[in-house]
Amino acid sequence: MTDFNQLYRKAVLTVAGQKTIENLVRARGWGMAQRFVAGEGPDTAIAAVQELARDGILANLDLLGEFIESPEQCTAFADNVLKVIEAAHAAGVTPYVSIKLSSVGQGKTVNGEDLGLTNARRIIGRATGYGGFVCLDMEDHPRVDQTLAQFRTLVGEYGHDHVGTVLQSYLYRSEADRASLDDLKPNLRIVKGAYLEPETVAMPVKADVDAAYRQLVYAHMKAGNYVNVATHDESIVEDVKMFALAHGIAKDAYEFQMLYGIRRDLQKSLAAAGYRVRAYIPYGRDWYPYFSRRIAERPANVMFVLRGMLKG
Repeated sequence: MTDFNQLYRKAVLTVAGQKTIENLVRARGWGMAQRFVAGEGPDTAIAAVQELARDGILANLDLLGEFIESPEQCTAFADNVLKVIEAAHAAGVTPYVSIKLSSVGQGKTVNGEDLGLTNARRIIGRATGYGGFVCLDMEDHPRVDQTLAQFRTLVGEYGHDHVGTVLQSYLYRSEADRASLDDLKPNLRIVKGAYLEPETVAMPVKADVDAAYRQLVYAHMKAGNYVNVATHDESIVEDVKMFALAHGIAKDAYEFQMLYGIRRDLQKSLAAAGYRVRAYIPYGRDWYPYFSRRIAERPANVMFVLRGMLKG
C-alpha cells in the first residue's frame, strides 16, 4: 500500500513537471533555490566548499544538468566539470565531484565507444591526478545496469579510492546489486532515492525504504567497504553510529553525507563529534529539476516556496 509520503512526492513531482509551473518557478524562484544550490558557477561553488571547511565539513561538488541531448553538449558539460576540478585544485581543495553519466553522454556512441564512458575517463583521470574522487550518481531505474557496468570498468582502471557510485534503497534490486559489487571493495553512497519510479521496481512504503536503507548500509559496513551514509534522518544516523560501535567499525571507514542547505546543525554537530561529514553541493544554471526533487521531499519545503513566491 502506498503511504502518504510517496503520494505527496508523486503529486509534487507531477506538478513540477508541468511547463507552466517550471517557467513560473524559474522566473521567480532563484532566490529560494539558493537555499539548496550554491550559485551558478565554479567560483560560488568553491566559496561554499571553503565556508563549510571552516566547520570541519567536507564537500561533494555536483554541476547540475540532466537529459543533455547532443554529443557536443555532453562533452561541453564534461569540460565544465573539469573546470571545477581545476578551480578546486587551484584553491587548495582536493577535488571531490559527482557526475550523472547521462549528462556526459551515456548511451551515445562516438568513435565506437560510449561517450559517457569516454568523458567519465577524462573527469576521473583529472581528479585522480590531484588525489581526488568522482562519484557516479545513480539515475532512474532504466540506467542502473549500464551505470553499474561502467562503474565496474572505471574502478578496474582507477581504483576504488578514486571512483564510487550510488545505490538507492527504494529499488528492490539494490540489495543484490550491492552484493554483486563486493569483489570491487567499492566506495558506495547509499541514498533512499528521489526519482518518480513505478511500484513494480521501487518500494512504495517509506518504512520499507528505511528498512532497506539500514540493511544496505549495515551489509556494506560488515563487508569491510567504505560507506557514504547519505541521509538527514537522525534515527538512521544514530542507528548507524551504534551499529559501527557494536561491530568495531572505525569512524574513518564511513562518513555521513547530507545536502547543502539542509540540516546544517546536524552536519556541524557530527563533525564536532569526530565523524567525517560531507555536504553534497549542487551548483549550475540547470537547477530546476534538482530543486523540484528537494521540494518533493518534505511538505514544509512546499510552504517555503509558496511563501517566497508570494513575497516576490
